Amino acid sequence: MERESGAGRPIGRLFVVATPIGNLEDITLRALRILSEVEAIACEDTRETVKVLARHGLRKRLISYFQPHEGRKLPEIIGLLKAGRDVALVSDAGTPGVSDPGFPLIREALREGIAVIPVPGASAATAALSASGLPTHRFLFAGFPPPKKAGLLKLLVLLKGEPGTLVFYVPTRRLPEFLKAALETLGDRRVVIARELTKIHEEFIRGTAAELVGKLGPVRLKGEATVLVEGLK
Repeated sequence: MERESGAGRPIGRLFVVATPIGNLEDITLRALRILSEVEAIACEDTRETVKVLARHGLRKRLISYFQPHEGRKLPEIIGLLKAGRDVALVSDAGTPGVSDPGFPLIREALREGIAVIPVPGASAATAALSASGLPTHRFLFAGFPPPKKAGLLKLLVLLKGEPGTLVFYVPTRRLPEFLKAALETLGDRRVVIARELTKIHEEFIRGTAAELVGKLGPVRLKGEATVLVEGLK
């Protein structure tokens, strides 16, 4: 049944659409259909979204929706939805709202009585977990850790007693600092670094925290990595 606005017009729907994290083939048939049918796509970076759309022969109106200026676009997007137009929300890669822009828009849409519909797909966290070799029956997603050492150490101390696998998104330039902090606070646990997931140079680096501190040393890797740390036994 269609929902109606106070003026009697049907209210649009906000589709939260997961997009590829690297390999452009990693998108569902449903996601492609939704992207082809909506009035507009709210995206983190129009240049990244255009690549996905072009790969699949799609052209759509794009609304740039990025941190920290998400609030500036909220009225425009909510206006479309309240006027009965469907909108898709995407991020540069993976699932919107998961350490990516999206939460303020989703929250505002729900406040306005607008249906928010997930269109699941790629996620760096679950992709890394599935091939990590670490326990997956319980895990805790911690997202991007604080950039300053004091904040990082404080977070890791809080997570020290967590029995599930810990999942972090870490810029590769900060991997040495992160590994040393993990070793200092959590002990010499098993760690898996998943880098360039689904891309040509996909790489899984496995070992204990101490082994990886010695292995990586001053090596400079590119991009972002998903880092998984064994939970407390």
